[in-house]
Amino acid sequence: QVQLEESGGGWVQAGGSLKLACSASDSIFRRNSMGWYRQAPGKQRELVASLTSEGRKNYADSVKGRFTIAKTANGYTVFLQMNSLKPEDTGVYYCHTREFWGQGTQVAVSS
Repeated sequence: QVQLEESGGGWVQAGGSLKLACSASDSIFRRNSMGWYRQAPGKQRELVASLTSEGRKNYADSVKGRFTIAKTANGYTVFLQMNSLKPEDTGVYYCHTREFWGQGTQVAVSS
């Protein structure tokens, strides 16, 4: 069983930045793809960014050019750098790989 733990969420004004981290209990990100998801109040969970084990990155259109996904070489941590934040980026952010989900970290962006 792999444990995933998100951190780095918080409150920020529009235009600000946050850096989320997803820490795993083993080097699972070295050999598995992963994704950052978010769930806004009253909405379905959506994929924001993904990263394959080979390093290919994909982003939702709504965050392209503002968010960057990256991982550590040892495969224990994945980051999501979020710049130029907008109120619509508000939600709970989750990391996911294989069948494992973290508990989420709250991001709130005020206008």
